[in-house]
Amino acid sequence: MNYKKLGVILGKIMILEGVLMTAPLAVSFAYRESFKNIIAFLIPIIILMTIGLLLQMLKPERNHLYQKEGFALTASVWILMTLFGAIPFVINGEIANYIDACFEIMSGFTTTGASIIEDITTLSHSSLFWRSFSHWIGGMGVLVFVLIFIPESDDGSSMHLLRAESPGPQVGKLVSKMKVTTRILYLIYLGLTVLEIIILLFDKPIPGYENEKFFFSLLATFGCAGTGGFGFIPNSMQLFNPFSQYVMASFLILFGCNFSLYYLLLIGKLKDVLRSEEFKGYFAIAVCAVALVFISLIWRFEAFPQDYTTEEAFRHSFFQVASLMTTTGYTTTDYNVWPMLATTTLVLLMFTGAMAGSTAGGIKLSRIIIAVKGAYINVCKMISPRYVPKAKFEGKTLEQKTINDVFAFITLYFFIFLVAVFLLSFDPVNGQTVDIVSDAGAYTVKHGFYSNFSASLACISNIGPAFEAIGPYASYAPYSAFSKIILSLTMLLGRLEIIPVLILFNRKTWKM
Repeated sequence: MNYKKLGVILGKIMILEGVLMTAPLAVSFAYRESFKNIIAFLIPIIILMTIGLLLQMLKPERNHLYQKEGFALTASVWILMTLFGAIPFVINGEIANYIDACFEIMSGFTTTGASIIEDITTLSHSSLFWRSFSHWIGGMGVLVFVLIFIPESDDGSSMHLLRAESPGPQVGKLVSKMKVTTRILYLIYLGLTVLEIIILLFDKPIPGYENEKFFFSLLATFGCAGTGGFGFIPNSMQLFNPFSQYVMASFLILFGCNFSLYYLLLIGKLKDVLRSEEFKGYFAIAVCAVALVFISLIWRFEAFPQDYTTEEAFRHSFFQVASLMTTTGYTTTDYNVWPMLATTTLVLLMFTGAMAGSTAGGIKLSRIIIAVKGAYINVCKMISPRYVPKAKFEGKTLEQKTINDVFAFITLYFFIFLVAVFLLSFDPVNGQTVDIVSDAGAYTVKHGFYSNFSASLACISNIGPAFEAIGPYASYAPYSAFSKIILSLTMLLGRLEIIPVLILFNRKTWKM
């Protein structure tokens, strides 16, 4: 293990986090918040900068990183950023419990959107900004951003870092230079972010929040870009006007696309984009899911409290499908009480996620396609041992190693998911009732298996809101400290796609 090199990069990350914290500090000054809110960010900035600069004094004997070091570094970076990112909430007293604060900011960086905040109106502007900004930071990845600035190596170190942090079964360069690749990715990311902010500014302000138009447009876009989902006003996105809800849903679909496709569009390769199997499957599933949810809401196969107009039913169907398929977790209505067909569709989307190479979580559609083709190949081999597999994905022949890696990932995904469900069953909250007040009215739900099942799924797929007692109008606050630690680890496993985190717990990883 190249400890000194890891120390140098961790130092750079700490400096970067300190720089990023100046943004909520500036918000604190802009809104003339109390001295307590200002020092809440100032103190961790000073600590991060000091330790980060000291770590730059290390002199590594070698500069390259092996794959295991790249993976271990990635997981360590996200844990380190969480530990320091939680400090402002504790200092300003808005989340006094440090474990709760770590849960909140881990949810932010991993773009999960699961929150322990029961009354969002108690948070200051700077805290609201830091929560939502963490979505934007974590969406594309911290190390992807750092790769823009650190010298590029010829030994594959940069690729190890990109592969460890980028979602999907296969990661490659857009161009020959890794640094140029990361710059292209971030320019596309930044461009879409700015575009959404501008379009949202065309809408009318939310009644009662007339002076917050730009601030809310910024926070909403951070959540959409990172496919996070932290709410910053009561009832998530319900109070936004229909125009903004349509805009956000549309951009959620866009941010759920593989960013490599945007690069192909920029260089004029539209046909390559349209030929993409994952692209076609992504939009086909989205359209079918919207249709199923819309039909279940309009034809009312099953009684439920809301009484939607046709337009409202379509808008909520479109928004919730876009939100849960891209693992964002924004809500415009209480889908917790929707008919079985609608909720079942949403749960299945929570498993699939969006496209690889996007900011979304979940298993990813590419893995599902590869798994189906791999299963088909195995069945054909059983029928005819001489069968030579010819399955292709995105125009390339599928190698057996790729298929095996996908099967291994899906197996680990479900194993960790089920372990999380099992561990949550020990929580004292089980069996207790939760009072919910939403657009569907006031009702009471019991915290049970479905709550734990959907909470574990929402965390490993980086979605946030779940169902039953952890629905869109509830929070994770009732869970014990032990459960919050388990769910925080589950979020990290989901965001980094399991392997980088598991490598941390292998003794061989830390040998010199």
